[in-house]
Amino acid sequence: MTVTATSVGDSDQLQPRNAPASRGEWLLRLVPAAAAALSGVLLYISFPPRTLWWLALPAFAVFGRVLRGRSWKAGLGLGYLFGLGFLLPLLVWTGVEVGPVPWLALVAIEALFVALVGAGVAAVSKLPAWPVWAAAVWTVGEAARARVPFNGFPWGKIAFGQADGVFLPLAAVGGTPVLGFAVVLCGFGLYEVVRLAMQARRTRAVRRGAAAVALLSLAVPVAGAVAARPLVSDKAEDGTVTVAVIQGNVPRAGLDFNSQRRAVLDYHARETERLAADVKAGKVAQPDFVLWPENSSDVDPFANADARAVIDGAARAIGVPISVGGVVERDGKLYNEQIQWDPAKGPVDTYDKRQIQPFGEYLPLRSLIGAINKNWTAMARQDFSRGTEPGVFTMDGAKVGLVTCYEAAFDWTVRSEVTDGAQMISVPSNNATFDRSEMTYQQLAMSRVRAVEHSRTVTVPVTSGVSAIIMPDGKITQKTGMFVADYLVQKVPLRTSTTPATELGVLPEIALVLLAAGGLGWAIGAGVRGRRARDV
Repeated sequence: MTVTATSVGDSDQLQPRNAPASRGEWLLRLVPAAAAALSGVLLYISFPPRTLWWLALPAFAVFGRVLRGRSWKAGLGLGYLFGLGFLLPLLVWTGVEVGPVPWLALVAIEALFVALVGAGVAAVSKLPAWPVWAAAVWTVGEAARARVPFNGFPWGKIAFGQADGVFLPLAAVGGTPVLGFAVVLCGFGLYEVVRLAMQARRTRAVRRGAAAVALLSLAVPVAGAVAARPLVSDKAEDGTVTVAVIQGNVPRAGLDFNSQRRAVLDYHARETERLAADVKAGKVAQPDFVLWPENSSDVDPFANADARAVIDGAARAIGVPISVGGVVERDGKLYNEQIQWDPAKGPVDTYDKRQIQPFGEYLPLRSLIGAINKNWTAMARQDFSRGTEPGVFTMDGAKVGLVTCYEAAFDWTVRSEVTDGAQMISVPSNNATFDRSEMTYQQLAMSRVRAVEHSRTVTVPVTSGVSAIIMPDGKITQKTGMFVADYLVQKVPLRTSTTPATELGVLPEIALVLLAAGGLGWAIGAGVRGRRARDV
């Protein structure tokens, strides 16, 4: 009878090649799969609206324990389970109004990227200093998810779960790639420190180089974050402005809020007029300009005289420029547009959203989707078109960069506004279609990270909440509730200096991708050489 060694955890045992596995052995084989999925859930729990950012570290520590020393094929499956555990609860809001099929399809596709990361991490886990290579491989996965398919979907970047964490200043060093890399490196480093400590207790023999790398993987990200704190400041560099954020609310939550488009416009005009009355009564300061949310006027004010009159009335009442979120048809094309509305001159500038949302603002694979469910194509009868230019409005002398809703998830859209001269950023959004889900809080955390990344005040006017004012240090100073009409007024700093993240742009991400490529190349080469040696 032939026998073979079968690996179970960290020990080997002999069993007959064809002998049936016992129930206990089957349960042991399921342990890594369960650990991978549960560590993904732990990573989800670290994300907003919870402030448990530190749970990302044990999540990656467990993920590293599951993957270390395994084959790339095992890493592929375990990575997919980790991705499902993380993304299924994180993205459940995508099915709030359209049912579970789009949600499950999105998660199934996005988890494939995490599966490939799992295969890569398993491959490099046999190398010296493996936590460094492994963290870089994770960055490659995020970079890919942010670009494909359909121009990418960066939701769930590790950086977006760190708005309350000690690592946040690293966003100013190298943006979301460096911030995410540091967190993942620290998590893998945590496991390596624990592993080597346990090994030392058993054998009293640990290589100094391995111990040093493990400790540095844990300590360097924390030390780097502390060293980066001077980059984070909320001091005014070019004066201040008093800004007003309007949340008019919507008649009802869900996809059919849009069926009462005029009511949404009226609500925002009414709240602006209430603000004007409070200013006149001396209850609040006179703002220098007013910011309305995305879709605050889905009635095209260029084509509808009554909509134009409503906006004109609100602008004259408050007496300062308003940035209005509209849906505009021009030359037969639809645009999700921000319109700068002057109280005397009317519309004077526009910005067309550039990163439009697949399956929301345009429908890829329309014929295939229609064959599956005609209701989905009926909800998106006409695709929106993309803008081509950055949007920076000069409002009462201040340069305000516009980043419309979904665009806040993408590194390039936010940076382009700052490099185009924006002294502050506004993220007009419409979250009414997602009801009271966690989506609003996840998106708000993105804006906090962007504030630190580029050292700019960020305002977040939302139709139904949560609207907020965020300082350049990432702190929220005011916010509204959900599904209430409200306004926020505050004096905020204008800043003109740029952070290293703004200056470097995509370069830190490229460097980390090259680092991962080097590690994967080393691992593949070592594997080939090992197989050749065995065959000799």
